[in-house]
Amino acid sequence: MLSFYYAPDLSAGSFRTTALVDALMKLRQPGLEVDVLTTSPNRYGSFASDAPEVEQHDGLTIRRLALPRHTSDVAGQARAFGVFARGVLAELRGRRYDLVYGTSSRLMTAALAAVAARRCGARLYLDIRDIFTDTIGDVFPSSYSWALKSAFQRLEGWTVRSADKVNLVSNGFRDYFAARYPEVPLGFISNGIDPEFQVPPDAAAAAQAVPAGHYTGPIRVVYAGNIGEGQGLHVVLPGIARRLAGRATFRIIGDGGRRAQLESALAQTGCDNVELLAPVPRSRLIEEYRSADVLFLHLNDYDAFRKVLPSKLFEYAALGKPVWAGVAGYAADFIRAELENAAVFPPCDVEAAVACLETLRLLHTPRPAFVARYRRERLMGDLVRDLMAVAEGSGRRGPDDAAPSWLS
Repeated sequence: MLSFYYAPDLSAGSFRTTALVDALMKLRQPGLEVDVLTTSPNRYGSFASDAPEVEQHDGLTIRRLALPRHTSDVAGQARAFGVFARGVLAELRGRRYDLVYGTSSRLMTAALAAVAARRCGARLYLDIRDIFTDTIGDVFPSSYSWALKSAFQRLEGWTVRSADKVNLVSNGFRDYFAARYPEVPLGFISNGIDPEFQVPPDAAAAAQAVPAGHYTGPIRVVYAGNIGEGQGLHVVLPGIARRLAGRATFRIIGDGGRRAQLESALAQTGCDNVELLAPVPRSRLIEEYRSADVLFLHLNDYDAFRKVLPSKLFEYAALGKPVWAGVAGYAADFIRAELENAAVFPPCDVEAAVACLETLRLLHTPRPAFVARYRRERLMGDLVRDLMAVAEGSGRRGPDDAAPSWLS
């Protein structure tokens, strides 16, 4: 199992893979052996957490490869992945497996898993959490993004066609993959709600509803997660905070490649109602959520993000808080269909954001059907059954063409 992030690191990939490994181990299937190859905690430079280099349990070995210190810029991430890839291929030398599983949001771990499966004579199961080739034109300068996109499209094609099955965490990805890779079996098992967030509300949370526009004190808004180009907080939050001065306070918990730009933009607008905090452990994060009146979510205004379904949405929804989301496309449709007491506005639209906040009711809104449907344990049970079927089946294998030379 290849995952760039794993517990105790803080990321959607870490939480998903850790839960999947736990579900596999609960099988107690005779002869089942699972090797996890991941990294030492490195998601955020501002969040340090120790973890052993090697962990061994009955039928399970976790190897964490040390990475050089890096920031969240593209060059730092590329260097870190290069170290990870070399370490993985060294660890796999001479080993044979029945199945290689890779979870990936930026394609490279998936490509590494494809190389690993070929070297180990294994079937390949890919879990795709984002469409990286979609975002290249949005996040890289246009002077060379076309060349990068062309190269990564070829790599994506080889990687996906190498897989015996591909799972997509967002149904918004369906049309993209079905059109380009009709011969590859697809599954759709989304992100979910971890047990930590399946908690009863505080007694005070069931107070009578108050429309946000009639709330007597400042509304306490909380966002927790990555602060990067994809979230676009540096674009939208300063304007929202300025418009809601005296009416709302914002606690932004996290780190990422655009945190400095966010700090600069807030300083330029003179906002004093936004507090930036470092990432915190999940136990403390739940308390932050519970203390909020509204939970905030935003994705930048890029076409690529119209297909995604943010993992953050599931933990927000589970805690019963009003959800205020600047998203478009599939995520917006999902929220409108699935979540009561949630308000959606077009990404980066300050005026629409302020207007739709008024529609929220400031009260605890139980969502038991949603929690039952998206319990992580249930979804990971489905994913385990899918993995075992691929490992034990006699289905298709990937293409016979060699991996790109720079990956080999």
